[in-house]
Parts: sequence; structure tokens; C-alpha cells
Amino acid sequence: MLKQVSIYAENRKGTMCNITGILLKCGINILGSVTNDSAEYGIIRMVVSDAAKTCEALKAEGYFCRITDVIGVEIEDEAGNLHKLLKTLEESNIDVDYLYLSFNRDSGKPIMVFHCVDGPEVAECLIAKGYSVL
Repeated sequence: MLKQVSIYAENRKGTMCNITGILLKCGINILGSVTNDSAEYGIIRMVVSDAAKTCEALKAEGYFCRITDVIGVEIEDEAGNLHKLLKTLEESNIDVDYLYLSFNRDSGKPIMVFHCVDGPEVAECLIAKGYSVL
């Protein structure tokens, strides 16, 4: 399971720049990210090089954040592979709460990062079906 940091932040000008600046000062690399916003607040979800250090640094600057387990599945960079993964999850009766894209810097292959209930069981299911789970 990958560790994801969820950051709850005001939806205002400069927030993302401030957060990325904090991570830069700490030498933390963002490996994948997605942002969901509303009128006043947003949730920034990131897979980073050091989740614990990220939370510590952001909390020190007044941000509320938490660490969540997510699943990373490496797939080939070919048309239809995301659909095949989602079809496998659907056929296994697994609901995906959200997903976003990252890349394996070593292999150059896409990594689909997603959250669902019962993550460890879902990871085992995908491994049994031949997927490369990180």
C-alpha cells in the first residue's frame, strides 16, 4: 500500500504555491497528486516521498492533513488499460472512491493510484489477477 497525504486547505490564491514551497524546503518530492475544490475549501491528495515528514511540516504551518493508505497499480501505457483495470475492479465488486495518475520514474509506466474500502484485500485480489500492485 502507498501512503497518501490528504491536505485540507482554504481555496484561495497562493495556497498550492505555499504548500509546494513547504515541501520544497523539506526536500519532499511529489510523486502524484489530485486536487478537489469547493467554494471555500479543497482537498489536495498527494503521494509523496515521505508522508510522515510531509504531514509534520504542513501541520507546523497550520494545515490540517492526514495519511491514508491507497493502492498503486502499474499498468502498460496503452489505450484501454485503465478501462481493463476498472472492469476488473467492477467484476470483483470493488467500488473506487477516487483515482489519479502517477508514473513510475524507473520504468516510465503509468501508476493508477486509487482509494477504496478494504485496500489490502483489494490489493491481494488484483495481484491474484496478474496486476502489479505497489
